[in-house]
Amino acid sequence: MRLSDSIRFYAATDVGKVRDHNEDNFLVDKKLGLFIVADGMGGHAAGEVASAIAVRTVHDEIKREKELLDDYESGATGASKVTTKDIVALVEHAVQRACSKIHEESSNDTNKRGMGTTLSAIVIVGHQGFIAHVGDSRIYLARNGHIQQVTEDHTVFNELIKRGKLSREQIEKVQQKNAITRAVGVYERVEVDTLVVELIAGDTLVLASDGLHGYLETPDELAGPLGLEGDASVKSLVELANARGGKDNITALVVKVGEEGAVDAERAKRLALKRDTLAHMPLFSRLTERELLRVMQSVEVREYKDGDLVIREGDKGDELFIVLEGKVRVSRGEQTLLDLGPGEHVGEMALIRSVPRSASVHAVGNAELIAIRRADFFEILRKEHEVAVKMLWQFLGVFADRLDQTSSELRNAKRELAAEDMTDEIFPEIEVDPDGPTIPVQARSSFSR
Repeated sequence: MRLSDSIRFYAATDVGKVRDHNEDNFLVDKKLGLFIVADGMGGHAAGEVASAIAVRTVHDEIKREKELLDDYESGATGASKVTTKDIVALVEHAVQRACSKIHEESSNDTNKRGMGTTLSAIVIVGHQGFIAHVGDSRIYLARNGHIQQVTEDHTVFNELIKRGKLSREQIEKVQQKNAITRAVGVYERVEVDTLVVELIAGDTLVLASDGLHGYLETPDELAGPLGLEGDASVKSLVELANARGGKDNITALVVKVGEEGAVDAERAKRLALKRDTLAHMPLFSRLTERELLRVMQSVEVREYKDGDLVIREGDKGDELFIVLEGKVRVSRGEQTLLDLGPGEHVGEMALIRSVPRSASVHAVGNAELIAIRRADFFEILRKEHEVAVKMLWQFLGVFADRLDQTSSELRNAKRELAAEDMTDEIFPEIEVDPDGPTIPVQARSSFSR
């Protein structure tokens, strides 16, 4: 059974205790594996119109390409093979179409001018969840007792936090700190965050409008309600938000992946190993959990048998390799330079420049390596500005270490070259007498005395 065939979901929306109408909307299409939460904004009920247009348009656009999703899940091969990037492009396009339609509607009706909506959507295809996100609704992932937010809020508060200009205490005093910085429909186009998340049986996804998550101190507060059976989980979340004020509309959508009680321990272990290996590599060590997820979607795990060639000396490379399991051997010519084990890496310079490889690398026994291509690395740098700053800063550290090592080797070589020549003391100068035997200079001096 496909993972996407064993999805269970529960949804609830509530007007809250203050508002007189509900501008939230949600949509579920289990057969398509599509789940959406949208929180509209705008006067004269325009927010409700915006969120309704958004969920309907995204649904229509993705449903129109169901064959594409099926081909991707079946792993169809050939020239028309569907890639992960194709599905990411599809969900982003769907949100952009929604943005265009909402903007067009608001342009034609002065009462709806400026309306827009947040949108958090995930389409589950096989073992992957493709996320599209704009605004401050959220998606959480609960796995093995740990709950994390996988989307990033597009709010003034979050922007100030990232820039580090003010302390949290100072930001709390900013009047418009909760204002969103991106929305679907306010302009004709919008910047859409996309993310691909590897899913395993036993995972739970929570899609929530800010009327719910605004009352959560930490994601761990979701644990209690998520432990309840059936609709009780979402009802409990709505009750929690209302009990703490209910100042906004409240929407909760809980998606449970896999059959009841199903746990894929082996797959969970593999994903954890992949995540930990990346997190401990210097280049990625400063990244947050969400940023690591972004990197994880861009890497590929490859298997090698004993003696298989990974890198050939002299070839121009464009990939960094990190040992996930097993061992590889680095050699130059016939000389073995070193062996690398789990967590160690080779070829990082290929991510930023195309130069011939300085050594060859072969698998020693069976090995699994994480590979990241230069093109994918640059794509992360272009789309994820915060990630780019962190990784480029770490790269400077790599360069500095390389420079220190090279400088140290040059200093050692210079000291060796400048070392005192002891040859004359060990082997006294020889002077040749054309009429007699060869006699050392020091010895002849002794005779003359």
